[in-house]
Amino acid sequence: MRLSPVQKIKNISSEDFLSTYLKPAKPLILKDFVDPESPAYKKWNYDYFKEIAGEQKVNIYGSEIESLDRVASKPIAQSTFSEYLNLITSSPTEHRLFLFNLLSIKPELKNDIQYNDVTKGKILKWLPFMFFGGEGSITRNHVDIDMSHVFITQFQGIKRIWLFPWEQSDLMYKLPYNFHSVTNIKEPDYEEFPGLKYLNGYEAVIKPGETLYIPSGWWHYIQYETEGYSVSIRALPSSLLEKWRGFKNLVLIRHFDNAMRNIFKETWFDFKVRKAKRKANRAIKKQKNFQI
Repeated sequence: MRLSPVQKIKNISSEDFLSTYLKPAKPLILKDFVDPESPAYKKWNYDYFKEIAGEQKVNIYGSEIESLDRVASKPIAQSTFSEYLNLITSSPTEHRLFLFNLLSIKPELKNDIQYNDVTKGKILKWLPFMFFGGEGSITRNHVDIDMSHVFITQFQGIKRIWLFPWEQSDLMYKLPYNFHSVTNIKEPDYEEFPGLKYLNGYEAVIKPGETLYIPSGWWHYIQYETEGYSVSIRALPSSLLEKWRGFKNLVLIRHFDNAMRNIFKETWFDFKVRKAKRKANRAIKKQKNFQI
């Protein structure tokens, strides 16, 4: 597995971003995608969040290793938002808040973020999500189900994100009818999953004020180096193929997979793992032939 650092840029023009990064699908860290003068940088902190939404009930998510057979993992617990914030600031924990939409619960917070929109209006400013995690928590290697372009802005703490293009899905051991892989790429088992040796991706480390652009359909594995939170917004996929994949994933594939899992239980998961390994073996042969 080879990882190259993601380039960091400030003051990029819309024309350069669209032609050099969005159109060819190349990740980038933008140092000023969210305006540095945005009120969020001055107002937002954990005490402020406790004050305005501390009693809000939140679903807590843990390790996703136990839910590899599911499109999305289930929450493991529930608490108040204040209790969760106290947890992540007191000690390392794998507990995360997944798609917790504080910005919908308190829509006035959306006004605290001002964007330098290098996409020329493609981003969906009205649909932001917040992600919170404790030090050491991770999000399994996956592609976003709707195939959108994603812009993740870090506001507190540090995240390390590994990125791989859609074309390497087979080498990643992508589970059929799912949007994640069966492998643990942080601790790769090259003997059982030799395709991982041929991966060629990127590593991004984002700090407060930095925004990672993840192109449509790119795999991403997220590690919380410290406790923290980020805000993500999306831009609709660019090509007709990406739009079709997103529609198919949302409307057809996830429901088909849920139905098959309910009917066939572990047999369905075992079938998907075997199929993922067969596809990986074919991809490995292609890699070897190309190197020759």
